[in-house]
Amino acid sequence: MPNVIKAVPTLPELATLHADHVTQLLHGAAGALAASGFDALVIHSGTPVLRTRFDDNYWPLRPNPYLQHWLPLTEPGCALVVQAGLRPRLLRLLSTSYWEAPANSGPTHIFNAFDLIEVTQTAQLRSLLPRGRVAFVGEDLEAATAWGIPEVNPRSLLEALDQLRVHKTAYEILCLAEANRRAAAGHEELRALFASGDRAELSLHLAYLDRTGQDDPETPYKNIVALGKHAATLHHVSYDKQGSGGQSLLLDAGASFAGYCSDVTRTWVKGGGVAASAFAGLVSGLEVMQQELCAEATVGKHYESLHDEAHRKVAGVLREASVSTLSEAELVGSGATRAFLPHGLGHSLGLVCHDVGCALVKPRADNPWLRNTSVIAEGQCFTIEPGIYFIDSLLAPLRGRPGFDWKLVDALAQLGGVRIEDDLVVTSSGNRNLTREVLPRGGGKVSVV
Repeated sequence: MPNVIKAVPTLPELATLHADHVTQLLHGAAGALAASGFDALVIHSGTPVLRTRFDDNYWPLRPNPYLQHWLPLTEPGCALVVQAGLRPRLLRLLSTSYWEAPANSGPTHIFNAFDLIEVTQTAQLRSLLPRGRVAFVGEDLEAATAWGIPEVNPRSLLEALDQLRVHKTAYEILCLAEANRRAAAGHEELRALFASGDRAELSLHLAYLDRTGQDDPETPYKNIVALGKHAATLHHVSYDKQGSGGQSLLLDAGASFAGYCSDVTRTWVKGGGVAASAFAGLVSGLEVMQQELCAEATVGKHYESLHDEAHRKVAGVLREASVSTLSEAELVGSGATRAFLPHGLGHSLGLVCHDVGCALVKPRADNPWLRNTSVIAEGQCFTIEPGIYFIDSLLAPLRGRPGFDWKLVDALAQLGGVRIEDDLVVTSSGNRNLTREVLPRGGGKVSVV
């Protein structure tokens, strides 16, 4: 099946939707300010952070997501001023440095929804700030002090602003879809490279960056590129620099667009042998269950109950793959499935990979890593990412129990594990799978080489 890549959103379309998005945000922020007793909100764009206190090199700026909710500005030292009933003001600090140029903040339409005031010195900003009770939102506490704002990151206001990020506007959905489109190109590139030869993890990582047109700091998170046993490390980023001949590849990698993230995982296996064939069966089984879970993520359903259903389905896949002869009830009830699936089913997605607003309630004690405990509602965006892994330290307590084929488990452990992940948006007409729109393949046996 050919990979269908939709057209990049046009600038007029983005500009119109962005203007509507800011209007909706202004209405929501006004309500949050009134409820919290503030007259105005000042959002700081961020400040580059030293790599280490023992050096003078800085990390590239990771912009404040509270500011990026309004516009994809990637420049340090700026401030967005929000007051009820007024057009939001963007106080833009222009760089005069000849050491470094600021990152490109994108097309100029992003400034159209704001009163733009440009200055060249930080001290000039203070005189432009509003009076009254003002809330500062940002990480740079020195900036808050210099601007004379004592109330920094007030909890009640942040919680209200977080809720504005839960239900996505049409502009945000467009950005999330474009982030998926860009990630899809990288996934297809690495699927082909893995099928055609023995490439090192570092080489695959660099190829992904090249194909998606982004530098390492621009990715939503460090790409997880795991060959063979390395896939048993859930966040494997210590790339091998030499080819290993691994028969499996787990790629968990996204892309960014206008500050919004995609988070996509695919797993492939190639070659022959008992382990590769059994592992291909696991990938196929997980692909089926992942799509079933995507279909079951309906409005009104508790996300944690969907996570519980994932464990029941994992038990079924383990039985079908002959990893265990225990019943599904025994595998789930004994906690055995948690050794094979130790993480949560997914998480909220938006301006950061593990976005805010959908984990207000703590999960049950047996689901410590579940990052989404919300009731599924229209406008939410979240991931569905079940997995099955062969992690020595987690499987060790099970080894004394009957009902497992440990010889098969040891063979499968050489391929690490499998994970498949899509990004979903809940709409009034059902779920929209942003990933499957541009990357139909979920995983599987890519070739025999």
